[in-house]
Amino acid sequence: MRIITGFSLRRYCGALLAAALSFSAVAEPVSREHLTLAGPQTTVSYPLLHMLESGALEGVAEQVEFRLWSNPDQLRALTLEGGADFTAMPTNVAANLYNRKVPLRLANVSVWGMLWLVSRNPDMQTLADFKGQEIAVPFRADMPDIVFSFLAERAGLDPRRDFTVRYMATPMDAMQLLIMRRLDHALLAEPAISMALRKTRSFPVSVVAPELYRSVDLQAEWGRLLQTEARIPQAGMVVLGEARLDEQLVQTLEAAYAASHQWCLAQPVECGELAARHIDMLTAEAATDSINSLPRHYANAADARPELEQFLQLLLERQPATVGGKLPDAAFYGQQP
Repeated sequence: MRIITGFSLRRYCGALLAAALSFSAVAEPVSREHLTLAGPQTTVSYPLLHMLESGALEGVAEQVEFRLWSNPDQLRALTLEGGADFTAMPTNVAANLYNRKVPLRLANVSVWGMLWLVSRNPDMQTLADFKGQEIAVPFRADMPDIVFSFLAERAGLDPRRDFTVRYMATPMDAMQLLIMRRLDHALLAEPAISMALRKTRSFPVSVVAPELYRSVDLQAEWGRLLQTEARIPQAGMVVLGEARLDEQLVQTLEAAYAASHQWCLAQPVECGELAARHIDMLTAEAATDSINSLPRHYANAADARPELEQFLQLLLERQPATVGGKLPDAAFYGQQP
């Protein structure tokens, strides 16, 4: 199988997943000529890279391509134009597109929180501590902004009046401004957080006074303010177009992703090195740090449904347009009505 990627990849002779992938209960899918995987420059894409390099998709397709997207607009264009078969996506975006009749199906929820406030001030420990401060927030009206605004309101704050919100195009833009000392506080997602801490020598093993600090853990705030688990069903993988109708293919992709996801958690150093080789902006150390910081929860679409529906219902009550005006039906989860 020839592997094609959106950036230069070197073949990686890593540990194979033959023992981890248990496809005995899933019939071997008919081999396809071409399969396109897609994801952003974050931890949700690391298992996709491992799937390619480990040979987990041999027999599934003759050619496998990985496409990198950098912002929500690129993701939506990729989805609407049929540019991918299996792509990472924020859960609310997946629900929104599904409710707008885009042919897709959720395969799993693999990211259960990767948002923190990062600050130059070590004393900033709660959202209330940031009252009156300027905070850089990426992706206006998308996942980071939605979660931040929702939690601020739950904490009795007005996200538009109590803070000066400075919207950024991407987390990397906010990270660069932090490093350049043009910002004091930013809402960041992994791996931008770990990259900023590493670049400023603020990581835990630093022997000098750090310049930046992990401040408010939005996952922990979610659990505290909502009196629930300290995790957010934030992102996962979806199957698009005609591929979603191939049950064997869907199960094979989900099982392969689950196994590679587990490999990354169990081998964070090796996974960090893999990610850094293929995503130019990453360093192996920062990628490893980002893996180690994530909640360890993982669920396929059916198992994630109860918790995800609670999350989407909260968004629906507050910002209906962010989920397409209603909760997605059972078919979104690959289930019968």
